[in-house]
Amino acid sequence: MATTTGLIPNWFPPTRENYNLIISLWQWFPLFASLQWLIPWYGMGKTSVTSRLNLPGRIGWLTMEAPGFLTLLYHLRTLPPLTTSSSFSSDDDDGDGGGLPWQNKVLAALFVLHYTYRALLFPFLQPSMSPVHIVIWLSGLSFQLINGLAIGSWLAAYGPTTQDEWDAQLWGGGTGQFAVGIALFYVGLVANYYHDDELREIRRRAGRRRAAVGKGKKEGSEKGGVDKHYEIPQGGLFKVMLYPHYFVEWVEWFGFWMAAGWGCVPARCFLFNEIAAMLPRAVKGRQWYVERFGEEKIKGRWAVIPGVW
Repeated sequence: MATTTGLIPNWFPPTRENYNLIISLWQWFPLFASLQWLIPWYGMGKTSVTSRLNLPGRIGWLTMEAPGFLTLLYHLRTLPPLTTSSSFSSDDDDGDGGGLPWQNKVLAALFVLHYTYRALLFPFLQPSMSPVHIVIWLSGLSFQLINGLAIGSWLAAYGPTTQDEWDAQLWGGGTGQFAVGIALFYVGLVANYYHDDELREIRRRAGRRRAAVGKGKKEGSEKGGVDKHYEIPQGGLFKVMLYPHYFVEWVEWFGFWMAAGWGCVPARCFLFNEIAAMLPRAVKGRQWYVERFGEEKIKGRWAVIPGVW
């Protein structure tokens, strides 16, 4: 059996045999995530509580999310030289000396682009952030590490690594599917940022109102608890659903999966695993809105999938 060296020999980065094992297990993540339907508590956000096991919101979020794209970059850097499947001849090189085909580089760049915003910019754009319970932090960190390993390994060595393989991977052997997938990714990315900013604006307005009446006390500080100012969001897709920022993120990763080819199991797992993890939060989040504001004010808004939930 082939071996790899790295942070954890044969596992980080993985051999092909270990990669296949990880992927086969990773496809069962939705069963684990489905436990959220049975648990009323989520240790960050609307149902978070004061606890000695909480981490400061911004630092907790950054350290939970950033390892995903760092893991992907690590595998792109270390795995190709260790695997015979990624040993390219000059005919396979795309001309810029990088070895991997341009499709691999574009997909890797999109993954990093998403998490540059989600991990590095998002926590510091927020007017305030709830604490992150250590259990949620560990769960999120584990998700990011496995997901970054799965997609990074596929892009670096265990997916298509030549143009001929990409021609076989995509429907019709052309770039049309890839282009449509990338377009969907960008639509989801822009919409994600827009709806996140709609939520931020609620807190910014509350801050301006407090400042106008001379109240300097910071509401919902990370050290003082989890109380925040809440309103029903009104802009964009918030008119028809309460969690459009979840929905458009799924659009992003559906586009990523489409661009990678329907046979890309890690991209498919990422999308399905995100839906499995986020759907229960959205459905229970809608219940929270109803309890706080009343059914009449929430009427006409779905949780996250219009016509379904």
